Amino acid sequence: MPQIHFVPDEQSVDVRDETTVLRAAIAAGLPHAHACGGNARCSTCRVLVVEGLEHCSDRNARETAIADRLQCGPEIRLACQTKVSGDVAVRRLVLDPEDIELTDLRKRTGPRQVGEEQAVAVLFADIRGFTAFAETHMAYDVIHILRRLFRDMSEVVRAHGGIVTTFMGDGFMALFGIDHRHGAAEHAVRAGLGILAVADEAESWLEELVGRALEINVGIHYGEAVVGSIRDTPTHDVVTAIGDTVNLASRIEAANKVTGTRLLVSETALTELGDQAEVGGSFRVPLPGKAGHYVLTEVTSWRGPAAGDVAPAPPLRRPRARRARWRFFGRR
Repeated sequence: MPQIHFVPDEQSVDVRDETTVLRAAIAAGLPHAHACGGNARCSTCRVLVVEGLEHCSDRNARETAIADRLQCGPEIRLACQTKVSGDVAVRRLVLDPEDIELTDLRKRTGPRQVGEEQAVAVLFADIRGFTAFAETHMAYDVIHILRRLFRDMSEVVRAHGGIVTTFMGDGFMALFGIDHRHGAAEHAVRAGLGILAVADEAESWLEELVGRALEINVGIHYGEAVVGSIRDTPTHDVVTAIGDTVNLASRIEAANKVTGTRLLVSETALTELGDQAEVGGSFRVPLPGKAGHYVLTEVTSWRGPAAGDVAPAPPLRRPRARRARWRFFGRR
């Protein structure tokens, strides 16, 4: 039976033929880092083969791609992809205690402390023209307005099963489908409609307080993203997501400014909704930093059955007239 000796742990583990180095380390209780979950999507499980390289399997296509990208020598291997057929000695290369704490799955105290690729609905909400508004009002008044608006909007997000992951001055990002993936796009759209309803209801007190209302834009995209958590304190993790899905959702939100709409969704999000959403116009638009054009669709209300105990979102007030610079497809 082959044996793998781990350095600097100075621990030897007997394994069956064709067992990966990572699987052996985890079975032995070693805190071997593997941020992508052992799927050859990162390099945190890499090891230096000190002895027995000839007993290691050849690199597969996924490991080769990472090795070429990082210009690794033949002795640097991904533990998650390397299988052994004889005695081998390896040195773990991710040894910092903080790295181990972040990537040790055995110490998981909350959902997805490490990255996991999954389909999610990403929602961006932003206050239109906020910079000019903030420059003409007292800072304390601006913060008061943001706190009140974002409190109410965050409650809407939570009521629809979402998580607000990031506040960005005059806007925020929320994720849907992290734990309950079915209906993620539906929950995001219904939350988006609820966010706009909060903005409509805020018009009266905003007019009284600062003499004007604030326009809120929402953009939603559905697709694959890497979801994980970042520890901001020793006892608290902040869930976040990265990837093209997040970037595209942000650009979809910004497109409202030129299409004269309030809530736009991508084609993939619209497909997930079926015929449950009342839609307005469709627009074929270029998006900053993206090649080609994207078809975005305005959602104006929800006509499908309400999920759970959350009441259906009301129809939206139409935005003030604004000339659209992009090609308009018409109404559905």
